[in-house]
Amino acid sequence: MNHRDDRDRTGIAFDPGCRACPRLAAHLDAVRARHPDYHCAPVPAFGDPDARLLIVGLAPGEHGANATGRPFTGDYAGQLLYSTLYAFGFANAPVSSTADDDLRLTDCRITNAVKCLPPGNKPTGAEVRECNGFLQAEIAMQPPSVLLALGRVAHDATLRALGLRQRDHVFGHAAVHRPEGLPVLIDSYHCSRYNTQTRRLTESMFHDVFRTARAHL
Repeated sequence: MNHRDDRDRTGIAFDPGCRACPRLAAHLDAVRARHPDYHCAPVPAFGDPDARLLIVGLAPGEHGANATGRPFTGDYAGQLLYSTLYAFGFANAPVSSTADDDLRLTDCRITNAVKCLPPGNKPTGAEVRECNGFLQAEIAMQPPSVLLALGRVAHDATLRALGLRQRDHVFGHAAVHRPEGLPVLIDSYHCSRYNTQTRRLTESMFHDVFRTARAHL
């Protein structure tokens, strides 16, 4: 499977020209003016179209996915994520450098709760809700066995996409939620620079989450 085939199969769950959120659209235009070589558009999901594990992040980073056009590629957070995916057999390489490199994921797919770069890396609640239809479609297109939410925003967005109530499934690092008839949902702190440098999330903690995911697969 080549990279283009992988993206083409996400078509029903992704709109590369979406400008439904005025604040995000304006921000992308401003960033594009400063960095004309950046992707500066909604970022599609990446990985195995038939994956049993779907990882949900927050949103593209300005100099990461927003620049490269691939989730968690080119930013600090992606260093821990992709090295972990490689360690657990989900990736054929430990580094994701560009959207057209030879990296391939097996049985794993990565997406974001919000497809566009938000100012300050903080989408509004309305923007998360506006983008939730894409996440719903991604889950419905090829229902995974396990969903891994990186951070509280991704957790809440995933619950919304599944039609579940937040009060019944409280976010917590390494928490495992088993809603009847739906994929298992596992939580993790986001693998951001802040979380890893403050040791809120260590490599060992992150690996433990993936061991749990592997066990449920």
